[in-house]
Amino acid sequence: MMTIGCFHAHYSNIALIEEALAPYEVELVHYVDPGLDRLKHDADFTEAVTHEKVSQMLQWIAHCHADAILVTCTLFAAVLEQEAQQVPVPVVGIDDPLLQEMQQNSGEYILAFTNPATIEGTMARVNQAFQQDDEDEQRHEAVTIKTEAVLIPGTFELIMRGDKEGYLAGVSAGLQQLAEQYPDSTVVVAQLSMAPAAAQVTADTGMAIYSPLASLAVYLEKKLNMAQR
Repeated sequence: MMTIGCFHAHYSNIALIEEALAPYEVELVHYVDPGLDRLKHDADFTEAVTHEKVSQMLQWIAHCHADAILVTCTLFAAVLEQEAQQVPVPVVGIDDPLLQEMQQNSGEYILAFTNPATIEGTMARVNQAFQQDDEDEQRHEAVTIKTEAVLIPGTFELIMRGDKEGYLAGVSAGLQQLAEQYPDSTVVVAQLSMAPAAAQVTADTGMAIYSPLASLAVYLEKKLNMAQR
């Protein structure tokens, strides 16, 4: 059976990944480290600290007999381009399937966040992926993509202190407002913790809100050759 080491910044992401990958013959081993998120506002906090910690954790998870690693925190995923190359097993960032989908579909995208610390790194990762596509002339002609990051304020602290219901309500309201405000754009939640709110708004209003969780299982099945139960 394949073993996937899951690297989280918050325990609330565990259940989301367990549910999404329940149909597959995989063992999920979870590693939760909220430290970087707690340090991010320190005066001496730098991106180098993130790189060092993520590199250490990826090496540790791989050493613990993981066949692949799934990084569910966007703060961690933002530095994977360099760090993942040093790891002897496949490393997947939570936003990889979403990036792939966006690369294949023209349009304007609103990327919604609740954690302000993840915006800069995630948007740099998004822009880098699209710039690589632009080097392919055929794709550049076929796909035109515009992105804008929007923060739903006053919500991230709710999930960090364990108020799941308050977080769900606040994020749902924020996403619905964004969908109404940008009717010609596709609203995408950039963080895994926002996936339940995206699903709720879509179910309640019929307005499609996309999340990293929606296409994660299919993406991992193809990339890691996972077998279904």
